[in-house]
Amino acid sequence: MTGQLTIVDAPSLWYRAFHGVPESITAPDGTPVNAVRGFLDLVGRVVRETRPARLVCCLDLDWRPRFRVAAVPSYKAHRLAENGAEAEPESLAAQVAILLEVLDALGVAVAGVEGYEADDVLGTLATREQGAVDVVTGDRDLFQLVDDSKPVRILYTVEKMKPYVEADVCARYGIPGRSYADFAVLRGDPSDGLPGVKGVGEKTAAALVTRFGTVEEIVAALDAGAADGFPAGARAKLEAAREYLLAAPAVTRVVRDLPVPVLDDAVPATPRDPERLVTLCDTWGLESPLNRFLAACQAALGG
Repeated sequence: MTGQLTIVDAPSLWYRAFHGVPESITAPDGTPVNAVRGFLDLVGRVVRETRPARLVCCLDLDWRPRFRVAAVPSYKAHRLAENGAEAEPESLAAQVAILLEVLDALGVAVAGVEGYEADDVLGTLATREQGAVDVVTGDRDLFQLVDDSKPVRILYTVEKMKPYVEADVCARYGIPGRSYADFAVLRGDPSDGLPGVKGVGEKTAAALVTRFGTVEEIVAALDAGAADGFPAGARAKLEAAREYLLAAPAVTRVVRDLPVPVLDDAVPATPRDPERLVTLCDTWGLESPLNRFLAACQAALGG
């Protein structure tokens, strides 16, 4: 199918919805549905304001993939619960199950790949798409997907859906627009347990990425004994972090070639399963957000 594609970082949005909508918002039986309602309203807002033809919600089928932990063992380690699962609010998992049922009844496409994060599914869909893509996320790691040639832009939920293109990433971090993943290796990211290079801050990381391009090219310059292009004192710090530099790009770079099947990803003109949707609506008290979401879909399709 043709037409502008919007891909949603679903875990990012349902966490944002959970923390942004009071947990006192409940279904008739008292079950919290704040994340469900907030998610539908967030995605509905994007659909209403940007009017995509196609929509896919992307999932984590492994929130902490083995290949990333093998590369950097501290990756997301601070988020582990005692049982080794992801520590998350007690009522959120049940709400995710409800939300996935609702999306299925609506006919909204959902995609995930075993062993990979939503980021990787987003990267794959954005890379293989030939036309315009909007990536809806609160995860700055996905700034690496910006691409003015298609274009691919990030709708950044942390800043009220502000659209980021290559110039915006450059203005914010002082790096080439598509270089965020290499910048993050150098600077680090405490929210993901990524240590970065000791003694290298944001300005030095930006200077290195602007000068050399990629982490591999920085390592190649170290191997060649080059002195030009390294800020004062940075060369020794990078030499000390050589092992980390070789491993960490596997953590920050999204995978772009997963076997995601071709999806029926049209923005739904009508619900796929109206009777089931009515049942879910009544059970969980979702009439208002579902009406808003369906109205947004109609508006996007010119209805």
